[in-house]
Amino acid sequence: MPEKSDYWFPAKTFGWGWGLPIAWQGWLVYGIAAILLATGYFIFPPETHIGYFLAYTWIVVLALVGVCWLKGEPPRWRWGK
Repeated sequence: MPEKSDYWFPAKTFGWGWGLPIAWQGWLVYGIAAILLATGYFIFPPETHIGYFLAYTWIVVLALVGVCWLKGEPPRWRWGK
């Protein structure tokens, strides 16, 4: 199990999932995901290619979740500290 300092994304204090990045690599991943999502809007305009746009968006989001899963603290339901 990696040490806490090896994580890019901390677990949320409340709920399930991850919070904002705590390492520059996490911020880089967020930035790349944001650029890809914005680019997808121009490559697959939702007004004319809604199916492709939604599929592309889901692929980017699932890739982001995958990186969070691999490089973040183990997710579990948290009720607070």
